[in-house]
Amino acid sequence: MQEPMLAGLKILDLTRALAGPACTRMLVEMGAEVIKIEPGPGGELTRYTGKYRDNERSLYYVQQNRGKQSVCIDLRKPEGLALVHEMVPHVDVVVENFKPGVIKRMGMGFEALQAMKPGMILCSISALGQTGPLSAKPGYDYIAQAYAGVTSMIGDPNQPPFIPLLGLGDVSTGVHAALAILAALRYRDRTGRGQHLDVGLLDVYYHCHEVNVIMYSGTQGRLNPQRTGRHLTYVCPAGVFRANGRDITIMAFLHHWKDLCTAMGRPELAAHPDWDTDQKRLERRPEIITIIETWLQGFADPAAAISVLEAHNVPCAPVLSVAESMHEPHLRERGTVRTIEDPLAGSFEVPGFPLRFSDFPEPLDLTAPLLGEHNQSVLTGLLGKDAAEYQRLKDAGVLVEKEC
Repeated sequence: MQEPMLAGLKILDLTRALAGPACTRMLVEMGAEVIKIEPGPGGELTRYTGKYRDNERSLYYVQQNRGKQSVCIDLRKPEGLALVHEMVPHVDVVVENFKPGVIKRMGMGFEALQAMKPGMILCSISALGQTGPLSAKPGYDYIAQAYAGVTSMIGDPNQPPFIPLLGLGDVSTGVHAALAILAALRYRDRTGRGQHLDVGLLDVYYHCHEVNVIMYSGTQGRLNPQRTGRHLTYVCPAGVFRANGRDITIMAFLHHWKDLCTAMGRPELAAHPDWDTDQKRLERRPEIITIIETWLQGFADPAAAISVLEAHNVPCAPVLSVAESMHEPHLRERGTVRTIEDPLAGSFEVPGFPLRFSDFPEPLDLTAPLLGEHNQSVLTGLLGKDAAEYQRLKDAGVLVEKEC
């Protein structure tokens, strides 16, 4: 069996919650060695959330930390922080998502890391960035989402904004951070230089604006983007339409308008002078929505309507619940929904690794660590400590191990 793509890459992971662990999750699933430092005595905070089964194992923690090595150190003790410093020369990248300034106070700012190991890459992940007037604020995904003008775009235009129960910003930022790390490694290969990577959720969220920013700036504010509810406001028809007992997403703008008209048995609508351009259709959008939904509701089974749309090459999909998506055959065949085995939590489904590589068609079989499970192996194998020193640090409470 060939080595994974990132075999030999060592990451010192000082992250917690979601954005940071999402970054190192991407790297470990491609074969990097990730040493996760967990603060003693209790470990990473997500070990105490997402306990959906009758034991102490957090499914949330398992999902984000499979394949990582857990070293639990009481960082309040000088010997504990010194151990982390000792690890730096043995790794390629340090990843952290503390509040800006904390890593420097730990003696592990970018300049300090360069002194420990020239060429070190430090990836700092935060809600609002390392610089700027807002950088010192505490922040989470939804805080960055609100500042980015994204929350204001979610929901019905006649209701207050909604927030989705998804880690959109955290996970996207983790992926962007992993990309930045790989780019910095490539740069270091060429130049020998390390870099400090500043990856903020706010910046990643803002990068996701497809048309809103250019719509406003391009018209000098004449067009001010607003949340659209069930339908887009810049192309038509495009949105979520109501069928019998089922919502269906249909994107039939531009050339697909003709396909939709044919599918509905109304080919004359495609050439109608009132509806033959996106702009004209936008101006008469309520009429078009009524026509489409009336046609959809003529089917007792919404799946039959979808079959007709698909036969005419109309982009469409049923709006699935999370439960329905987990049983969707396509997602299961591709491993998008993946079943894993955990020694404590048992078998359950997680979102699979989202990238596919032709030389590595099967995902790695990874297990989330127990708290401090790799204390001894990292101290003896990486740092060269003997068994007596390991036991002394454990007895002194510098190292913590628990069966959870």
